[in-house]
Amino acid sequence: MKHKLKDGDNVEWKSEGVRARGTILKTIVSPMKFKTYTVHASKEKPQYFIKRVKTGLVVMHKGSALKWIGENDGTLAKKK
Repeated sequence: MKHKLKDGDNVEWKSEGVRARGTILKTIVSPMKFKTYTVHASKEKPQYFIKRVKTGLVVMHKGSALKWIGENDGTLAKKK
């Protein structure tokens, strides 16, 4: 069974040929503008604001691009 992603979860995804990691800040379930494009999120296909561990940048991704790697217990941010 696939893990249901929620705010605070640690996730990873492929970014420019490498695996990036971050923590979900907020789940988006309705269309909205983000930077220069429109995000077509819905309750059936949510998208997620994620804060990258390495850079601190906030990005947005579809759930299908994310892999759950655990609950946020603070250890992900401490890893270098």
